[in-house]
Amino acid sequence: MITNQILLSTIEGLKAITNEDICVMDTEGRKLASTFDDDRIQPGDVVSFVSSQADSQEIREYQFFKVYDEDSQLEYVLIVDGGSDDSFMVGKVAAFQIKGLLSAYREHYDKDNFIKNLLLDNLLLVDIYNRAKKLHLETDVRRMVLLVETGAERNSGVLEKLREQYGSKPGDFVTAVDEKGIIIVREILDKSKEDAEQKTARSVLDMLEKLGCAEVRISYGTSVSSLKDVSRSYKEAKMALDVGKIFFENRSIIAYSSLGIGRLIYQLPIPLCRMFIKEIFQGKSPDDFDEETLVTIDKFFENSLNVSETSRQLFIHRNTLVYRLDKLQKTTGLDLRVFEDAITFKIALMVSKYMKYMEKYNY
Repeated sequence: MITNQILLSTIEGLKAITNEDICVMDTEGRKLASTFDDDRIQPGDVVSFVSSQADSQEIREYQFFKVYDEDSQLEYVLIVDGGSDDSFMVGKVAAFQIKGLLSAYREHYDKDNFIKNLLLDNLLLVDIYNRAKKLHLETDVRRMVLLVETGAERNSGVLEKLREQYGSKPGDFVTAVDEKGIIIVREILDKSKEDAEQKTARSVLDMLEKLGCAEVRISYGTSVSSLKDVSRSYKEAKMALDVGKIFFENRSIIAYSSLGIGRLIYQLPIPLCRMFIKEIFQGKSPDDFDEETLVTIDKFFENSLNVSETSRQLFIHRNTLVYRLDKLQKTTGLDLRVFEDAITFKIALMVSKYMKYMEKYNY
């Protein structure tokens, strides 16, 4: 349904052109938008006109017109002040204009519902193709799904700006997930560019930063070549957003294809994770390690298990680093200088991080 504000804006524009006052009412005689105030227009007049067979009629010096949608369903009654010879023509033009708005808004509403149901896997395959044809959407075009999340509640202009920039084309779609999240479904027309997804995500990030949005996170799934697979890209983007929060806190943009082992850990059941952590750390938790040990571990992994480079970057003697690693080995039974033990320890740290995240948000 068209908002009253849009109706008012439309008839005010028509008045500015024709100098004729116009009023729009619903079929029960309630005023929705008007460029004038006149109590001579009675709800009973509107109801009587609605029940009549006429599509237009003059009542008490006013021109009444019926406005139908595409399915010939009566939506509005349009009234023009009948004080001039042009009132009838102005009323016909205004009714035609509002009927066009109804058609456009209905198509937009239908498209929104279709895309949302498509993302949520609520449609049968035959329905996807039938409705896509009706909405004039290409079914075999390369598309990507982006999820955009900001650290604080977005202001009302952010969604509209994104819609203006990334949802203006017939095959693109932008909608709100909640107070912080936005979904963008975008066609990728240039098939020659392999990094089109990354460039699109980067352009969205730049735009939001210019708008003053803080703590922006953008994730995206793999691009798909068929409309029926858009839901898969959406699920991938959702996973990428969660996994990015857990394992890639410093990244503003995260792609599903770059999640690595984090993708596997994210799908582990929590009881299995607890069992694994208990086995590796013998009942302890990585949180029990002191700050010095945690910094040493992070730097050691960062430098690919290189003792000399790690000690240099930590500004400590090589023997001091060896002592810390020996101490850690006695505590956990894992020697980080041995590749297999280092891999086990790294995975255990990631599993522990995953568990903390899931417990924090009560998953």
